[in-house]
Amino acid sequence: MSRLAVVFGGSRGIGKAVSRLLAERGCRVAVVSRSEDAARATVTSLHGAEHVALSCDVSKDQEVQKTFETIQKTCGNITYLVNAAGINRDALLLRTKPEDMLDLLQTNLLGSMLTCRAALRSMLHTKGAAIVNIGSVVGLKGNAGQCVYSASKSGLEGFTRSLAKEVASRGIRVNLLAPGFIRTDMTSGLKEEDGARSIPLGRFGEPEEVAQAALFLLESSYVTGQVLVVDGGLQLAM
Repeated sequence: MSRLAVVFGGSRGIGKAVSRLLAERGCRVAVVSRSEDAARATVTSLHGAEHVALSCDVSKDQEVQKTFETIQKTCGNITYLVNAAGINRDALLLRTKPEDMLDLLQTNLLGSMLTCRAALRSMLHTKGAAIVNIGSVVGLKGNAGQCVYSASKSGLEGFTRSLAKEVASRGIRVNLLAPGFIRTDMTSGLKEEDGARSIPLGRFGEPEEVAQAALFLLESSYVTGQVLVVDGGLQLAM
């Protein structure tokens, strides 16, 4: 049987690029999105067969549990888990509504905690199991106007490093990927020519470039508890 990869947020942006790359590598891919239609559209574009599309709000524990029960029954044990689901609502802290704070933290941080917890029982039975959480360079360096978003992504670093220590003895690896400005719908409102001036490589990254880094972390059998920054050198200028 081919390896089973579950990609949350797999219908758009970085998650979609990861789903495509994993399918090209021969994995069966479970594409999970809030929109089942979007997940299905992605699945139809993937190389190979036996991929599945599922809908799930990662901020809700019961939905996460039901999603993994379905995956276990229909697809079997999980080899790879990629947490690419996330939201962003930029605002100065003084102008940020409490409900927006909760949405950001529950989706970006709690969501990954819930999916990792739900996936682990299955991954304990799989050789070479690995988790990649998608953070952000903003979570490492901070950025004005993104206090809550930064906090949610910074929390992922501590969570990832701690979980890596918890499950290393069981052969499960856990790493964090920290992209910079990547050309997705989350950065579509930014003027690329302005943002690129602060990036040493002089341009926004492509989702496929981040997907290559995610694949490296998933397949590298002696790398765990690490943060891999993919930002064109942005953090050097921050």
